Amino acid sequence: MASYILRRLAYMVILLVALSVVVFIVIQLPPGDMMTVMLARMEAGGADASLGGEEISAMQEQYGLHLPAHMQYLRWFGNLLRGNLGPSFVYGRPVTLLLLERLPLTVLISGITLLFAYAVAIPIGIYSATHQYSLGDYGFTVVGFVGLATPNFLLALILMYLLLTLFGVSPGGLYSAEFDHAPWSFAKFLNGLGHLPLPIIVIGMAGTAAIIRVMRGTLLDELRKQYVITARAKGVSEATLTFKYPVRVALNPIISTVGWLLPEIVSGSTIVAIVLSLPTVAPLLFDALLQEDMFLAGSTLMVLAALTIVGTLISDLLLVITDPRIRFERV
Repeated sequence: MASYILRRLAYMVILLVALSVVVFIVIQLPPGDMMTVMLARMEAGGADASLGGEEISAMQEQYGLHLPAHMQYLRWFGNLLRGNLGPSFVYGRPVTLLLLERLPLTVLISGITLLFAYAVAIPIGIYSATHQYSLGDYGFTVVGFVGLATPNFLLALILMYLLLTLFGVSPGGLYSAEFDHAPWSFAKFLNGLGHLPLPIIVIGMAGTAAIIRVMRGTLLDELRKQYVITARAKGVSEATLTFKYPVRVALNPIISTVGWLLPEIVSGSTIVAIVLSLPTVAPLLFDALLQEDMFLAGSTLMVLAALTIVGTLISDLLLVITDPRIRFERV
């Protein structure tokens, strides 16, 4: 197992280098750069663009934007290895500080949402499979299809409207108005915790509904196999029969989704984060791509790529724990 993990870590480094090339190509695809966007805005605003032309040229030279594409990549990747992610032209601050401010909250919301999705979906999926065509199964099926069909941002708007009209509570943002710019305190921490359930439920709803359907279908297929029928005929109790083997096997396709579900929760919640005014990484990425803020966009995409790779490793290790048939040692 240790040798497997070391090999995977080595592959992760190689894959991140390859992904950095892809990310750099993606952020270079739009014509021009942030400086040309700034110049176009000055012209559209009626300002004399020649007044800022020299300053923009100086900034292009300062950040190496005048160099050929391959030289820009080497400079950007070298700075990335040294922890210098460059400046954000939109926010006027170092990218490192912006990500450090928003990553903890993003990781917290993503982690809790992931746990919420699995904690709710797996028991419901087991119940639906073991009580097929019951009233509860039909009820959870309807809720699951509604969750899959309803866009997250629409659900966020509906819940915000209901909370505001029925209870007079404004659920937008991470903190209430009186705590928004207040210094850090235990009261502010508790206030933040009170605002977390709404984004967690909204962001996790679609993932929860999908996992319920996968768990139900996989477990139903497993319960019809010959080894389950034989064990039941030999008098093995239904609880032991269900949880010892079929459930563990049915978890395989769900656990394997951790690799893509983790970054999807981060990047896929962009519209929800904007609607709920959440200070997470997703709105940063949206603004960066919209404004061609290449350093901020590239660094954020690299964070998402790293989350995907780490999530895949975690899912592979969890598969070993849940399924005794999977082994990584050489035979």
